[in-house]
Amino acid sequence: MLRKVATTGVDLESVYAQTLERIKGQKKDRSRLGMEVLMWISHAERPLTIDELRHALAVEPGSTDLDPENICPRDILLRSCLGLVVVDQEGSIARLIHYTVQEYLRLPNILPGAHKTLALTCLAYLNYDQVKRLPINKSPSSLRDVPFLQYCSLHWGFHAKEGLSDGVISLAVDLLSEYDNHISASLLFNQIRLHGVLFEADPLFSGLHCASYFGIVEVVEALIESTGCDVNSQDCMGFTPLMWAADKENEGVVKLLLARDDVDSNNPDNSGATPLWWASWNGRHAMVRLLLANGNVDPNKMNTSGGTPLAVASECGEVGIVKLLLARNDINPDKPDNDGVTPLLWASMCVHEEVVRLLLARGDVNPDRSNHDGQTLLMLACSRKHEGVVRLLLAKRNFNPDQPEKSEQRPLWLACFTGDEGTVGRLLARGNVNPDELDNNGVTPLWWACFRGHEGVVRLLLARGDVNPDKPDIKGRTPLWRASRNGHDVVVRLLLGRDDVNPNNPDSNGRTPLWMAAEAGCVEIVRLLLGRGNVNPDERDKWGQTPLASASRCGNEEVVRLLLARDVVDPDEPDEAGETPLLRASEFGHEGVVRLLLASGKVNPDKQNEDGRTPLLWACDQIHEGVVRLLLARDDVSLDKPDNLGITPLWWASCRGHEGMVRLLLARGSVNSSTPNKQGQSPLDVASRGGYMKIVALLQSQTTAIPSEE
Repeated sequence: MLRKVATTGVDLESVYAQTLERIKGQKKDRSRLGMEVLMWISHAERPLTIDELRHALAVEPGSTDLDPENICPRDILLRSCLGLVVVDQEGSIARLIHYTVQEYLRLPNILPGAHKTLALTCLAYLNYDQVKRLPINKSPSSLRDVPFLQYCSLHWGFHAKEGLSDGVISLAVDLLSEYDNHISASLLFNQIRLHGVLFEADPLFSGLHCASYFGIVEVVEALIESTGCDVNSQDCMGFTPLMWAADKENEGVVKLLLARDDVDSNNPDNSGATPLWWASWNGRHAMVRLLLANGNVDPNKMNTSGGTPLAVASECGEVGIVKLLLARNDINPDKPDNDGVTPLLWASMCVHEEVVRLLLARGDVNPDRSNHDGQTLLMLACSRKHEGVVRLLLAKRNFNPDQPEKSEQRPLWLACFTGDEGTVGRLLARGNVNPDELDNNGVTPLWWACFRGHEGVVRLLLARGDVNPDKPDIKGRTPLWRASRNGHDVVVRLLLGRDDVNPNNPDSNGRTPLWMAAEAGCVEIVRLLLGRGNVNPDERDKWGQTPLASASRCGNEEVVRLLLARDVVDPDEPDEAGETPLLRASEFGHEGVVRLLLASGKVNPDKQNEDGRTPLLWACDQIHEGVVRLLLARDDVSLDKPDNLGITPLWWASCRGHEGMVRLLLARGSVNSSTPNKQGQSPLDVASRGGYMKIVALLQSQTTAIPSEE
């Protein structure tokens, strides 16, 4: 019973019944029109536009073409429904005034035979000569003259299935007998095609494919009997009628086709997939059961990628289908695809633990089998933190938990990398797992745990007596080095608590854990390392750069402050390129670091690198006005000192077009605004060439310029 209107308590069913009686009481044509409009709007598969509705109502059974004079004007159509139908102005969609109207109209006996009428109308329209003459490749956007065509093409089968009659079957066979060249085949196929690919092959889709897709058993039977069509024919994707019926779970059609001796149930599509493969992929349990009951089905047939029905069911976690397939005596449960991936590996990769359990319970599945990259089931489970799968595997006696992949990485490495403490503990508990084994890069499980900062895993490994906590990789990077670089202070603390860890061990570039922590700005780790009496805070790498230089270059002020507090640190020590910490900080514009270095009283603010560049010149070149101000506040900074190319700070400020820095430099009376570089270009020349006219005016206002050499 429909709900009552809350404010009045009126029974809506009675209201709508009375309205329908009024509609039926109109003049004959108006009465018929009103009821047909309500029938279409209430039983259509999707909302109809007003133009689609007008054309639907203009179809005459038995006619060969649409008579334009039958197309009803919009206002008459609406008036015939006595206010029950409105038109959405934005989309021109014809709608009922309230959803309860549709509920009422779909009650039994209100509009009996609605789907039959809709099916006959759609099929009559599709069989019109005007429609059959349309080219099959005509684009949907160019079908304005036949607005009802799209709806008929996509939905006639639904109405036919719901309202089947001899007349419907006859019209459907008429349509489908010439379906290969009918535009509705193109419209339907490109609506339901797989993977969104647009197909334009000829033919796209046969009548038998269409009937199988809609699942109309009687039409399939009639079509085969009347036309003698090929029951194994393939559409442009290689799909057979059986494949379409199974994909849409049309059980009646599947049974009909499988009962025929001439139907090949193993016929693959263009990708090599069989009906059983697709049913397994899409989780069609009933279809898989029907197909397997057919004695001719090959349950191991692979697609072009080598995947079997069991493999795709395992990948998708279809437990019921996996059980059905495994119940077959002729199933191969360990068959790999072209990449060496077995059903068991697929189930593990996709975290389907119950499928893994089913496969491992069989004696003919090898749990140690690897794919072409050397990855075993255990490795995949460890890399994805699938503890349930790991437990299942480690419970098997004849199982190798230490089998490596091509890079020599093993399950323990991956568990340490992901931080899976439970799996690490279980693997370490096995007597046949080496906790200190190296991979091809010389990396140990502990190294990976330190790299990722997995404190719990680090504790498990350090608690063992057979793990070297200071073992470097092939580039000399120790676990402490890695943890320091990545900012894992808790792990660093654990490692520094060991007597067998050398905190000064450098990598192949001569960079120590302190050097790396200083570069990364890991203040707490720098404190921890400096707190050790045996850490050299001024250790140079192979390019002569110190931790202070690294921190200064990166602008890590707090680290610079900590290092400057150490007496053994020389804040003015140049590297092999002559770059001091102050030069680096000035180059990159780190004002806070520049301020700290200048305040230390231990740096020469005018020191040049091997190219003759001073901190002031670097700051002007890189347009760091704040650093320029800090340096100009010093009495021991030369404003006119050129580099090896004869370029001065003023030259760079003029070249860069930075008026503010030019003013700062010119405000010091000791600056020569006309000093040329070694190519004879003065600050005035480069400012003029750059179009910086305000700077040109500033420079020209100074004392008479020294002529530049052309």
